[in-house]
Amino acid sequence: MEWEIVIGLEIHAQLATKSKIFSGASTAYGAEPNTQACAIDLGMPGVLPVLNKEAVRMAAKFGLAVGAKVSNRSLFERKNYFYPDLPKGYQISQFELPIVEGGQLEIQVEGEDARVIAITRAHLEEDAGKSLHEDFQGSTGVDLNRAGTPLLEIVSEPDLRSAKEAVAYMKKIHSLVQYLEICDGNMQEGSFRCDANVSIRPMGQEKLGTRSEIKNLNSFRFVERAINFEVERQIDVIEGGGKVVQETRLYDSDKDETRSMRSKEEAFDYRYFPDPDLLPIELDEAYIEAVRITLPELPDEKKARFMAELGLAEYEAGVLTASRELADYFEEAAKIAGGDAKRTANWVMGDLLGALNKAGKGIADSPVSAALLGGMLQRINDNTISGKIAKQVFECMWNGEGDADSVIKAKGLKQVTDSGAIEIIIDEIIANNPGQVEQYRSGKDKLFGFFVGQVMKASQGKANPAQVNELLKQKLA
Repeated sequence: MEWEIVIGLEIHAQLATKSKIFSGASTAYGAEPNTQACAIDLGMPGVLPVLNKEAVRMAAKFGLAVGAKVSNRSLFERKNYFYPDLPKGYQISQFELPIVEGGQLEIQVEGEDARVIAITRAHLEEDAGKSLHEDFQGSTGVDLNRAGTPLLEIVSEPDLRSAKEAVAYMKKIHSLVQYLEICDGNMQEGSFRCDANVSIRPMGQEKLGTRSEIKNLNSFRFVERAINFEVERQIDVIEGGGKVVQETRLYDSDKDETRSMRSKEEAFDYRYFPDPDLLPIELDEAYIEAVRITLPELPDEKKARFMAELGLAEYEAGVLTASRELADYFEEAAKIAGGDAKRTANWVMGDLLGALNKAGKGIADSPVSAALLGGMLQRINDNTISGKIAKQVFECMWNGEGDADSVIKAKGLKQVTDSGAIEIIIDEIIANNPGQVEQYRSGKDKLFGFFVGQVMKASQGKANPAQVNELLKQKLA
């Protein structure tokens, strides 16, 4: 039987506020356990939560960016369940009336047509604490620093049809929240993670199959691997005569498998009811429009502009707009380089990203700034150095040896553009290689590369390649 895969993602983006959603406690990462959890986060008797207005603004900003309806009235509710890292015994979330309803994103998997994925909703909620199982010799420690951290949970429709589509959608959201500056997207620190709802159904059937929810996936690679494993597991269960059970599962990256965690709860299991300590959020149209005008140029808009105005190919524009920091770096470097977008794109996507990947660094930590790279590209454009010499200059800049002009001067790398000097070298090469000259003139055109190489070698790579080609053709003819 042919099976259709059905996937919906619930993405949790930690909002980039300085304090928690209902208290003034810090959200800074890396503090000693339980040093950033105040009486409100701990649910002490008599305390009252106060809503962080920045969290509301950020949620509205996201909604507008995906073309959703930002609700004029939304409501906080208590989601009741017991877990050691949930000190109150309930989580403050939104259920019936979320702050964002609807919306959509276009995704594209390489080699496939673009698809539009619908977003069901995005709602505000507080994070729970964290259970620590290592170093406690059979016991579990609880760190409540995360308790009360503001989250925006972004829920997709079950529109995704493969693990690759799920990754593409998650990457698109990851890029978007960073463009909007509402989440730092740091997956290692838990700022961006997702739960994947996975089911299968016979091809052509409209009714959805029974789903499993895979919790807390915090890397794109794990999302793809976990979904692929779960799909195969469900197919094996059904084709073996069994039935898929609705449940929550965990992904074990060491064993590359999902395993059962608990039966999947339904909404009624959580006994949602309006939080009596929090008033409804009421946003008028003036507030929503004030947020709308703060929206930056979004990734798809920037990609289209790079293609239309700068002449970049779709692939190049896609790579360079994948993150706001990379797009800003590229634009600054291209501007300094005199608007040479194509050459700048090649250097950013090739030498720069290659060096960053090798060093395990992000664009924000690049030893070669946009200004340094743009300055070096200027020197290629004005023929001070060749593209080949630029590789050496780039390496020196990467190692902290100064800007392009300093490196060129210190190492004597200035390109030779004196035709007379190049002619002397060419004449000597021709005189020393009469056999190759005769073969070239008798029709072996491929030997031209030999002569170019000899001239560049004799000039220590400093001869202007265009002049070398032109003068060699004249001399050899």
